[in-house]
Amino acid sequence: MLVLVVDSSTPAVTAALVEVTADGVAVRAHRCTVDARAHGELLAPQIEAVLAEVGARPGDLGAIVSGLGPGPFTGLRVGLVTAAAMGQVLGIPTYGVCSLDGIGHPSAAGTTGNAPLREQGTPARDERVLVAADARRKEVYWAVYDDVGQRIAGPAVDAPAVAAARARELAVTAAVGDGAHRYADVLGLPLRGEPRYPAVFALATLAAERIRAGAPGETLTPLYLRRPDAVAATSRKSVLP
Repeated sequence: MLVLVVDSSTPAVTAALVEVTADGVAVRAHRCTVDARAHGELLAPQIEAVLAEVGARPGDLGAIVSGLGPGPFTGLRVGLVTAAAMGQVLGIPTYGVCSLDGIGHPSAAGTTGNAPLREQGTPARDERVLVAADARRKEVYWAVYDDVGQRIAGPAVDAPAVAAARARELAVTAAVGDGAHRYADVLGLPLRGEPRYPAVFALATLAAERIRAGAPGETLTPLYLRRPDAVAATSRKSVLP
């Protein structure tokens, strides 16, 4: 089955086509551009580009997978609205995956195209990993994963020092993600170079069981974790002198 994967929870705007079969997951086309201010401008052209690369049309898609965040309100909703609208128009199911899982899952480590290179950056046995994404406002979205990719804490949004304290409590031994690089001095953990952003292969792998089973499509509920910057006024302000 040909599946579209999108994620706009981080500065990396991602679209990909993957093939999900009974035997596994293979990435057929992939576009990713890091630009925190252009999610709306980049995602649709990238979807068109990956479809063109494999000679497919939207009607050839069997499902859509979208990262659910956590992420900033404006950027995250671009991917979710696009995925939900396409799913509704095409009459195909949509499936959500926590975007931090797309960094912390073992299949994300060392991923290059069609398959994960398990020997490159794969968590050691009993190792726990902190995933941190930049949440702006000097905060990070974070979660902690064990060596098999099970999320054991989070997702949450906190100051890096708070995430570091929780990581120490949970005996975390490494950190990964763009936020981990940005606040490496505060987190005080050994850094993994990749992935800095949600990996397409991991997002698809985490949804593959539902896709193969033909599970009903899901409502793509965003993980904002905090209120948007823009809020409706609660009272009227007089303009008279």
